[in-house]
Amino acid sequence: MGMWASVDAMWDFPAEKRIFGAVLLFSWTVYLWETFLAQRQRRIYKTTTRVPPELEQIMDSDTFEKSRLYQLDKSTFSFWSGLYSVVESTFILLFGGIPYLWRLSGRFCGSAGFGPEYEIIQSLVFLLLATLYSALTGLPWSIYNTFVIEEKHGFNHQTLEFFMKDTIKKFIVTQCILLPVSSLLLYIIKIGGDYFFIYAWLFTLVVSLVLVTIYADYIAPLFDKFTPLPEGKLKQEIEVMAKNIDFPLTKVYVVEGSKRSSHSNAYFYGFFKNKRIVLFDTLLEEYSVLNKDKQEEPGVEPRNDGEGDSEEIRAKVKNKKQGCKNEEVLAVLGHELGHWKLGHTIKNIIISQINSFLCFFLFAVLIGQRVLFAAFGFYDTQPTLIGLLIIFQFIFSPYNEVLSFCLTVLSRRFEFQADAFAKKLGMAKDLYSALIKLNKDNLGFPVSDRLFSTWHYSHPPLLERLQALKATKRD
Repeated sequence: MGMWASVDAMWDFPAEKRIFGAVLLFSWTVYLWETFLAQRQRRIYKTTTRVPPELEQIMDSDTFEKSRLYQLDKSTFSFWSGLYSVVESTFILLFGGIPYLWRLSGRFCGSAGFGPEYEIIQSLVFLLLATLYSALTGLPWSIYNTFVIEEKHGFNHQTLEFFMKDTIKKFIVTQCILLPVSSLLLYIIKIGGDYFFIYAWLFTLVVSLVLVTIYADYIAPLFDKFTPLPEGKLKQEIEVMAKNIDFPLTKVYVVEGSKRSSHSNAYFYGFFKNKRIVLFDTLLEEYSVLNKDKQEEPGVEPRNDGEGDSEEIRAKVKNKKQGCKNEEVLAVLGHELGHWKLGHTIKNIIISQINSFLCFFLFAVLIGQRVLFAAFGFYDTQPTLIGLLIIFQFIFSPYNEVLSFCLTVLSRRFEFQADAFAKKLGMAKDLYSALIKLNKDNLGFPVSDRLFSTWHYSHPPLLERLQALKATKRD
């Protein structure tokens, strides 16, 4: 009887205390679950010290050991950064960090002549202070990850000066987008009446489409150099492939990703009849700076602008073979364009917008519940921005975890379908070898715990993708 009495007593707490306790309990439950999964995968890293027989034909022992040690270091970093994050958020909630920051932003506004009636201005100050705090507390972790882990395993090409300039630039660009968009969203919610959630959803839809449209043309070039892919066989073959599958290609760019890292990538963007393809220079064997000594190239002066191409870096990466051959690059693009041809991009947009509409609808239902604000220390005021923060970040947390898992499962399904599309184009053999090379270049560890990969991997494990391609590799 004593045990049941204590359980009943727990429910005697005020509603705001129960909500607050449930939020803390769920955040720690998620952390413990993630830690449990990570430890299962970490055990794989520690115990799998030799190349398994099924991998001997695709990975040498030296690369296998390098990838094992790299992933082991990343796992250790993830554990400590995750622990810090959950402890930090717990202390912020327990000691009233959110209402304190709101009051502080109010004092700043008051000193500038803006009273409590200027809620939107106070909300923008709150956002600025919150993102500044997040940037400063996250900076040591980012520096350690870049200049210790990535540097140790040969991926980092940045100097500290370039890194800091890049970080400051990212913060400024983020504020230039976040603050105006947030002010308009809050204004729409304020004046939208009973159906404000419809207008708010439409506004966020328009903003997301605009950002996707302008990102690669106006935002990304602030950080990376984009140049048209030179005329030649590769560009011609890309254009022919795009034409054969009715992909409305307008331009092909190469982005100078090597000044930051030797990790590689490729993507496409744009709406309707204006599609562009972007290739990282590290993806292209003939283009990658990692495959040549730039000092020996005629007409190219050594760069000394603090942007990651120092003498030390060139010496470090010299003679390191990286990237894919033209046929393999085409196979990778065949996979990426398969996402477009099979409608995966549109499906993801539709799912995202349905979710966004549902969240705004539920927000409209819950925003009037004063108990939610009281649970987080707001007893006398219910700012709209704080309501968005409480409901979207904390109240929706269980839903967001389930949704994230479902999208991960869907993403893996899409990846298999895109591989199959590339296979139908007769690229199975080249995609097979490209996947092996990319896994090697990025030091991906090909052995994974099934539960860990099921929960986390948006892309299927390497062996599963290779097995799906192997049957028709000779196409």
